[in-house]
This record gives sequence, structure tokens and C-alpha cells, in this order.
Amino acid sequence: MRMSDLIQKKRDGGVLSREEIRWMIEGYTDGSIPDYQMSAMAMAIYFRGMDIEETYELTMAMLDSGDRIDLSGVQGVKADKHSTGGVGDKTSLVLCPMVAACGVHMAKLSGRGLGHTGGTLDKLESFPGFSIAVSEDAFIKQVNEVGFAIAGQTAELCPADKKLYALRDVTATVSSVPLIVSSILSKKLAAGADVIVLDVKTGSGAFMQTEEAAFDLAKALTDVGRRAGKKVIAVVTDMDEPLGNAVGNALEVKEALSALRGEYRGDLMELCLTLGSQILTQGGAAPDEDAARAMLEKAIASGAALEKFAAFVKAQGGDPAAVYDTSLLPQAPVVLEVPSTAGGYVGRIHAEDVGLVSMRLGGGRAQKDDDVDLAVGVVLHKKVGGAVAAGESLGTIHARTEEAAREAADMLRACFEIGPEKAERPPFIKGVVK
Repeated sequence: MRMSDLIQKKRDGGVLSREEIRWMIEGYTDGSIPDYQMSAMAMAIYFRGMDIEETYELTMAMLDSGDRIDLSGVQGVKADKHSTGGVGDKTSLVLCPMVAACGVHMAKLSGRGLGHTGGTLDKLESFPGFSIAVSEDAFIKQVNEVGFAIAGQTAELCPADKKLYALRDVTATVSSVPLIVSSILSKKLAAGADVIVLDVKTGSGAFMQTEEAAFDLAKALTDVGRRAGKKVIAVVTDMDEPLGNAVGNALEVKEALSALRGEYRGDLMELCLTLGSQILTQGGAAPDEDAARAMLEKAIASGAALEKFAAFVKAQGGDPAAVYDTSLLPQAPVVLEVPSTAGGYVGRIHAEDVGLVSMRLGGGRAQKDDDVDLAVGVVLHKKVGGAVAAGESLGTIHARTEEAAREAADMLRACFEIGPEKAERPPFIKGVVK
């Protein structure tokens, strides 16, 4: 078999066999197939696509390139959640303790942020002493005892995906449905959960910028997941504006804690209730979605979800006192309000640009090895459809220096489109694909 023949086959619209896909992934993982040939293949896939059988075989080949986590030691149903990435997405911090408080175990491996999207691991490191490095035995023990764990992915898990994703990032082939599906599901299947719920973002702050593309991705994810013998559900949600109000690591942690205390009602909580109800029903903990929502609401109202989160932070070496006293989390020395120059209604908030404001303050990475300032970021005070008066604050900048704050204020102001007529907010939950 020759890689050049496979590239030509896919370039011309051919269908790759299971044997060809496995040979290619094994060769790329062990280094016998060079980056330049895999780059050509990624571009051929980007333009020609893959059918569902090819996508499944690519996913399984990437899954088999490394280790798998054995969760057989975890009692009961094990669930996992993944988001395709967005601005202000702190969903896992709220969802996992809610679901765990309802009796379904969450075993989650997460990543770090890159560019305008934030990473769950960076946010969790806002807690003094928190460790993302958890051995497999400790991970299983914690899931059993606390109800959930969130840890970093090891190098031995899906090494083919690690190599291929880095290549896609620099060859403009990230937004290919077969490559996204194989990347997401190879890692999720390797993590060993029984139920996998996926939050597929659509809009200006997402990879899938149109609803049609998002639903195509959602269907491919669920189809491949079922072929792999798992219960996989995808929820398509809006990312035309940031999720919630906070964008930036410690600021998002504070907002997540506010939600767990029952102080926040909005798109973030609606998302957690929607994803959580799918997990509880698919996991057999609730007979239907209405009952599941009631269970999740009770976990918030009773304080059980917040207690689960504090136990989780403590189990991974963090200071649980910061769960109840957020002044113990990182604080930026400069806080600056951003007044609106016009009155009217917010017609649009450019989500990706808001994420870039936080990134340029130091809250995100331009390169994967960049350091992150956990304290900085943005808290929005207005959302799409909201009324705003001239001089009223659009948001608050949290920065390291006065100069950085002023620059960020100008950038944030440009993220808002304000007009004389009230805009209708589109549905936040676009649909559920099973």
C-alpha cells in the first residue's frame, strides 16, 4: 500500500476501505507516513468528505491508536459530555455536579483552551492547588466516591488524534465533519462512558457557523456513536453570542458557582438542564425529560449540586473554601466599565470577537504553550435583545494593567451592534439529535 495512492483515491472522490484507513492511521502514528502526506490527505477529506462508514472506520482506527480507560470499576451508569467549543462555555462546571447529585456518575476528560475558546482545565486551575493530573485508579475512585471527576487527557489516549489535530490546526482543515467526528468520538470512546451527550455549537462563535452544518455534524456524531455501541445524543445550541455573561477563566468559575447556588437563570442554566435531562433519561435515572428536569432543579435548590462541586474540588487538591468564598479565586488588579456610546437595543454581539478580547487580555492562548492569566476577562451586562441607554455599561473589563483595560474596552464596544429596534432572540436550543 502507498500513501500517495490513497491520497489520489480520496482526491478523486473514492471511498477508502477499512484496511486502507487503518494502515494510514497506524503509519501516521508511528511516523512512517510524514506530515506532508497526511496534510494532503486531510485536505482531500476536507473537499471530498467521507461517507458514514469511512468516518466510523477512521474513528475506530484513531481510538485503537492508543490506550483506553477501563471504567468497569465505576458503579452504575457512566456518562460523559463534550462541547464543540464556544465563548464563555463553562457548562461542565455546572452540569457535572448537577448530574452527579442526581445519581449518574460523570467521568470526564477535558482539554485546555486555544484561541478564542476557553478550556475547562484552565478554568478549574483557578482553584488554588487544583490538579488536573489524576491517575486512572484515583480517577475511578473519585467518580465512585464523589460522583464525578474532570481530568486532563493523557498522551497515551488517542495519540493519532493528537498528531492529526495539530496538523489540521495549521492546514485549515479543522472544520471538516469526518475529521471533527473522528477527533471527538475517538477520545470519548477511549474514555469509556456508556452515555455521551454532545453540545454542538452553531453561530458566529462556533466552528459550525450555520445551523445546517451543525445539524450535519450532530447527525454524523450520533450515527457513528451508535455504530460504536454507545448511547450518543447531540444537542445543537446557539453561539451567536457568548454563553452566559462571563468570558475568562476565574470569572467563568464565579458565574458557574452563581448558577450552582441558584442565583443565575439564563442560557447557561437552560443548556445544563437540557443536556442533563438527556443524560438522566438515557442513563435510566429518570423516566422522561420532565422528571429529569425536576430532579436537576431540586439538586440546585437543595444545595446538593454545590456540595458535590466542593467535594470534587477538594478531591483534586483544590481549596474548597473558594467554592463558598469567591474572593479566594484569582482577581485582576484593574477593573474598568465600558459605557455605551449609543442608546437603543442590542441587535448582535460578535461572540468570537468577545473571546478575542479576553484572549488578548491574557485569558487565552494564541499558541498551545502560551501562559494564561486566570484572573482577566470580560463580564457582559447586556445580551441580544436587551435595552441599553447611552452611557450605560455594556460590560466590565478585568485586566492586568490600565493600558490593557483601555484597549480591551475599545475592542469590547466594537463587539456590540446597537440599533433603534428590539431584535428577536433566536431559539437558544436549536434541536436534539438522537
